[in-house]
Amino acid sequence: MIFSLNNENLGYDGCAVLRDISVTISAGERVALVGESGSGKTTLLSVLQTRYDENTALIPQNLGLVRSLSVFHNIYMGALARNNTAYNLSNLVWPRKREVAQIRPIAEGLGLGDKLFERVGTLSGGQQQRVFLARALAQDSTIYFMDEPFASVDAATEKAIVQVLADLRSNGKTVIVVHHDLQTVTEYFDHVIMLNMRVVAHGPVEEVFTDENLKKTYGGRLTLLSEATDRLAKHKVVG
Repeated sequence: MIFSLNNENLGYDGCAVLRDISVTISAGERVALVGESGSGKTTLLSVLQTRYDENTALIPQNLGLVRSLSVFHNIYMGALARNNTAYNLSNLVWPRKREVAQIRPIAEGLGLGDKLFERVGTLSGGQQQRVFLARALAQDSTIYFMDEPFASVDAATEKAIVQVLADLRSNGKTVIVVHHDLQTVTEYFDHVIMLNMRVVAHGPVEEVFTDENLKKTYGGRLTLLSEATDRLAKHKVVG
């Protein structure tokens, strides 16, 4: 078990955003944090990250890429971070065969193999999102925290992120994701934490991602809920 919270109040500067939070997260789980805006998803993500003091990677909504540098160098920063090496222009070397051999497979896995030596600032938004994912993968972290990685991405990037989630799980990594699209929860994740200032439910998707819990989480927004529950029903029939 990596995380275990028991009836905790969580927030910032002495102000509780989430109350009576009790959740457990085990190694190797793909966990979605779902709830409407302001329900405490990002707060919980941030708290969990601060509770784990080993090797983690954060993929925020606002990407911290260096647009003037190449795709290679931006990804290479992740490898430096894995070794606890602070990066600066002096250690962002001109790519040698050894470094390229290390970074190229990660870039190719995200459809960036032909962009390796292009400046990040020349890429599309979706491609930049994939560069950031590649940099996180280069860190080879134990846990990956992602804040709405699927928001406003193109189809190719969404497909790449889904594959990243699957690959991380197969390698025993833990992934905790703030997720906004209810229609894809059952496809992309195996565990879910449903929030509405408190934990409405948490556990395996097939057990807790139900019509009743969706209504408690979203306060009866029926259009959104009907689409999600239809998706859930189809998933259960197929599964």
